[in-house]
Amino acid sequence: MLTREKNELLTRVGPGTPMGDLLRRYWMPVAGVTEFEHRATKPVRLFGEDLVLYRDLGGKWGLVDRHCPHRRADLTHGFPELEGLRCNYHGWRFGADGSCLEQPYDDLAHPEARMKDRVRIKAYPVQEKAGLLWAYMGPEPAPLLPDWEAFSWPNGFRQIVLSEIPCNWFQCQENSIDPVHFEWMHNNWSLRQRGVLQPYSAPHKEVDFEEFEFGFLYKRVRGNASKADPLWAVGRVCLWPNAVFLGDHFEWRVPIDDQRTLSVCWSFTRVPKESEPYVQDSIPTWYGPIRDESGNWIATHVMNQDFVAWVGQGTIADRTLEHLSASDRGITMIRRKFFEELEAVAAGAEPKGLLRDPDRNRRVELPLAFREVLTEGMTLAELKAHPIFGRHLHDYIFQAGQPEAVTRAYYEAMGFDRAPLAQEAT
Repeated sequence: MLTREKNELLTRVGPGTPMGDLLRRYWMPVAGVTEFEHRATKPVRLFGEDLVLYRDLGGKWGLVDRHCPHRRADLTHGFPELEGLRCNYHGWRFGADGSCLEQPYDDLAHPEARMKDRVRIKAYPVQEKAGLLWAYMGPEPAPLLPDWEAFSWPNGFRQIVLSEIPCNWFQCQENSIDPVHFEWMHNNWSLRQRGVLQPYSAPHKEVDFEEFEFGFLYKRVRGNASKADPLWAVGRVCLWPNAVFLGDHFEWRVPIDDQRTLSVCWSFTRVPKESEPYVQDSIPTWYGPIRDESGNWIATHVMNQDFVAWVGQGTIADRTLEHLSASDRGITMIRRKFFEELEAVAAGAEPKGLLRDPDRNRRVELPLAFREVLTEGMTLAELKAHPIFGRHLHDYIFQAGQPEAVTRAYYEAMGFDRAPLAQEAT
């Protein structure tokens, strides 16, 4: 149980807040590259700041204040030039570094004033990696954008799913180190949704947690499994500070503001060996719905079920009312670590998990259960028979609403038609 003051420390992320200051020291995924195939700009809100993301005609990405400093026009309606973004209201043009490059009337009528030299706009650096656009909003010098090993795996179909979740980021992230919820929310609740009363899925017999360089590991033993099982011997990664890595996908929980979170899922599905070599030209980005057409919460897919749980805790979970149990040791561990890091950053120290050495930042490995499956692949027959990865053949299990074009591209990459698989699943 936390005090109200400590709960606010964990949850408030706006400009000038301790947690906002900490999280801004890490690169955050904010959009998918393929979103810009048919648009020039995208309004985004991050850590309580309204911004606009764009790519200029020279191919450079920019993230700047959403409002022009001239008359506060919305730069979402601005248009990219060879360099920078031009306001559609009076033509002022700004570079990706926030400098004012042009003020058409003043430059012509009063060139001696050089007013543009005295005007800047808020701007943050943007990098492209793994089909995602990443923003850094902290102090310079910026750390390196992590080059996680999974980003370079060959022979895989990748996709990016974005969703806006109407609750605070921290209750989303705490889910990353809560193994027992998987038994009940993703197994037993799913059974009850299908009208199956018994038997429930294998129960958790033991859980454990440990810290490592880039976050925490949670480990579990269920049912008849032993500690030789990869889910105990290796475990799963709660990736510091706001993500989870489960081998076949990452999930980031990026604060929009105190009340909303951008869920960013990056998925990797290894194609069967019969379909190798496979090279993906671009990584599709799509938006996952959280409610159906009737306004009811979607609860049919893994992450949608998580969303229901997170939002059900309230817009900002009131941790003064909690009663934690033995299975929540991981929760207490990361809370304690965040409080330590908040104090360290306030004292001028470097926070946990930053990468600054380019030699170290090459295909950085994370602990990975089922490594051989994901890096070496399986035949189609082996894939169908696999108790975990075989489920990916019948549906995109993580989120509802996958567009038909993405589904079609997925099955083409996998090298088979989905109709026979649908018949097998029934």
